[in-house]
Amino acid sequence: MFRLLRPLAESATYTRWLHLLIPMAGYSVWVFISPNTPWVPVLLAVPVGLVPGMRLAEGVQAQLLLAPEQRGSAHATISAAKATTWADRWRTVLWLETRIVLAVPVWFATVWLPATTVDLVLTSFGNGPSDESLLRGAEPHWWYALLAPLPLVMLLPVVVIGGRLTTASAQRLLCPSQVQRLTALEERTEQLLERNRIARELHDSIGHALTVAVVQAGAARAAHDPDFTERALAAIEETGRDALDDLERVLRVLRESGTPVGQRPTLVEADRLLDSARGSGAKIDADVSGPLEQVPGAISREGYRILQESLTNVLRHSGAVPVRVRITVANRRLELEVTNPLTGTTVTPGGGSGLRGIRERASLLGGKAETGPCEGEWRVRASLPLDGLRVAP
Repeated sequence: MFRLLRPLAESATYTRWLHLLIPMAGYSVWVFISPNTPWVPVLLAVPVGLVPGMRLAEGVQAQLLLAPEQRGSAHATISAAKATTWADRWRTVLWLETRIVLAVPVWFATVWLPATTVDLVLTSFGNGPSDESLLRGAEPHWWYALLAPLPLVMLLPVVVIGGRLTTASAQRLLCPSQVQRLTALEERTEQLLERNRIARELHDSIGHALTVAVVQAGAARAAHDPDFTERALAAIEETGRDALDDLERVLRVLRESGTPVGQRPTLVEADRLLDSARGSGAKIDADVSGPLEQVPGAISREGYRILQESLTNVLRHSGAVPVRVRITVANRRLELEVTNPLTGTTVTPGGGSGLRGIRERASLLGGKAETGPCEGEWRVRASLPLDGLRVAP
């Protein structure tokens, strides 16, 4: 019994009921104006449904009234978008015709069943039904009052079944097209790639800053030299500020979807990474050749992160050791190489999310990266093409 009455407590039952009655309002007006041509609104549904914007209007209305739980969902089964193909337009036409067909019995039940309840009550008191009543010709009798609730009980299944049939039809005829599904999938893929990129940004930037701070603090404590301690604290302060700037850029991307990626650091600013590593005690031998300012933005930004992660690994696993940095722009390629002496704590080849991130960055740019021991040294080497980018500039 409670299961049968459960639809009465669901708001969707009443919004679907309203959705079924909306087209009948206009239909009733037309029938009142021209009672001899009730078929005209059905015929007009064809050219109206072929208008691309009608699919958007019907989709929005169906989402709001038939499936309100799907509003704003990326997995909505009812699309709220303009028709982009003729198949979508003809499905909209079929939806409009289906909507009218399903609305007629619900509209009839909504009008005449409550009226019949009123007639049953009046007839039980001795007043005969009107000529338009479904009870016309019936003789007055008291026991008609006992039947008065029956039409209202009959109205409930009509409304519930009509609403569910309309919702099922909308999910079939107003569902996203193949093109819309592919577009949504591409957008979802872009979001996942962006989240992965942001995770790498945080790993590289914050990891570098913490590594520099730890190395500087440890060196300052071991040196027992006020001048060295002062320089170490200054390096920690500068590195921390750079990390905060990077963190603010990442958080701005999360807060504002339109934030330009061009605000992220590029290889033109590589000096600040090299100075930070020098401040941590590493002996940096840097050789930069070629026009870095002419490197495309995407390449330059990812190259900066590769250099940052390489220097972070040196400081984290080898400490204050000599480091050679070679950055070359020539023959439409960016070559980046960072080498340092092998130590007992050097990271193993292929290990660590940082090294994996370096290889992923290079691969996304259409290039390649190698990390591992080479002739008694640990080497990170990335070769990135300046043409044929697979990412946005």
